[in-house]
Amino acid sequence: MTVNDIPIISFFQRVLDPLIIMGSLYLATLAFDEPFSGYSLVLMILAFFISSAVYQHIDPYRTWRSGRMLAYARDTVFGWCVTMAVLYFLGSASGLKYYYDEKVLMAWAIATPLTILVSHIAVRKATGSRDRMREVRSIVVVGCNDVGVKFAGVCDKHSNLFMQVRGFFDDRAPERHPCGMSYPMLGKMADVASYVRQHNIKMIFISQPISAQPRIRKLIDELKDTTASVYFLPDVYVFDLMQARFDTVGGMPVIAISETPFMGFNSVLKRGSDIVISSIALILLAPLMLVIALAVKFSSPGPVIFKQRRYGLYGEEIYVYKFRSMTVADDGPVVVQAKKNDQRITKVGGFLRRTSLDELPQFINALQGRMSIVGPRPHAVAHNEQYRKLIKGYMLRHKVKPGITGWAQVNGLRGETATLDKMESRIQYDLDYLRNWSLWLDLWIIVKTVKVVFTRENAY
Repeated sequence: MTVNDIPIISFFQRVLDPLIIMGSLYLATLAFDEPFSGYSLVLMILAFFISSAVYQHIDPYRTWRSGRMLAYARDTVFGWCVTMAVLYFLGSASGLKYYYDEKVLMAWAIATPLTILVSHIAVRKATGSRDRMREVRSIVVVGCNDVGVKFAGVCDKHSNLFMQVRGFFDDRAPERHPCGMSYPMLGKMADVASYVRQHNIKMIFISQPISAQPRIRKLIDELKDTTASVYFLPDVYVFDLMQARFDTVGGMPVIAISETPFMGFNSVLKRGSDIVISSIALILLAPLMLVIALAVKFSSPGPVIFKQRRYGLYGEEIYVYKFRSMTVADDGPVVVQAKKNDQRITKVGGFLRRTSLDELPQFINALQGRMSIVGPRPHAVAHNEQYRKLIKGYMLRHKVKPGITGWAQVNGLRGETATLDKMESRIQYDLDYLRNWSLWLDLWIIVKTVKVVFTRENAY
């Protein structure tokens, strides 16, 4: 989600508004019993592209973010008037305007901005109810200077940001701090990572000059062992960017250097695809899952479903479901990975693991929202605690939900990772997935997963 935490704006810009503009024209033709001809389709397409360009230039969503609804309504209506003026000019110049019924055009011109405004206000009220129950995110600011203090004031002033400033970290002597500072000093830059881990801080804002580049680089490396989102308050150099982008908080510019790819419309797209795919999979696979459950139950003592603690989104613990394939259920401080010819694997379990059928209950996790269809594979908590100390950037993979399949798994890193080099390679693939995510990449991974499962690569 964005710093502004208004992902619905992306939904308006990319989906809802174009549908309203085109749908209003279609309904207007039906209302006046006019045929929807090829000329109507041409007008619909022209309106889509022209309105997109006009609204991008006017940017009425700027006033939406600030809560000035009258100004937002003004900008929306003005943008639509400009769009209609351009369409009228093109229609007059080309002679196409004579192919359209005036009553249809007038109804369309009036209904469209009204429908846009009503839909936006309705969604704003609906999300407002949700906002009142939203968790306030904890933040810390690294750098007790004028920019950092001003930013903290913005967070306090704009309660709709749902951001609570815990305090500052700075290496300078107290006499060099801004006058009238009302926020607590929590320590020096060397203390940031440990404080963030201990207090589960959600967001970190760095306000440091370019001259502090070496300290910033060291801090960013240390923060890779946390799940906090990291932002810069310009101006600084940044390194090893993860979904880097410019954004604003209360009108102040910030730079995201370590962020999840699932923000705004992408989050809606990702969650929607998870719900659709997992629902279809569970319906189609229900008979097979019932047969597997019976086979597991009657082949060896123990539960049918094995639940193991894993790290989910932002490093929070979740329970991941699998059909039990072993005689033991390790979930303690030490977990031994399954190996080839592992004596703990049952006969039925061996078949399930070779065919990946033991993973089928994770579609339930995906439907619940704890996992995704595609994402970094979740590791046991014991393995996370082991490898986060050995591999730089290991915890960054938890900035997205864990997946049933992943980019590493379709690139030969499925199954046991017996050496540190193999785990490092798997983590590199996971981080590449975060940097380059797209819906098409997800679909490609799903297609490749089918091939990997049928060839039974590295499965035991």
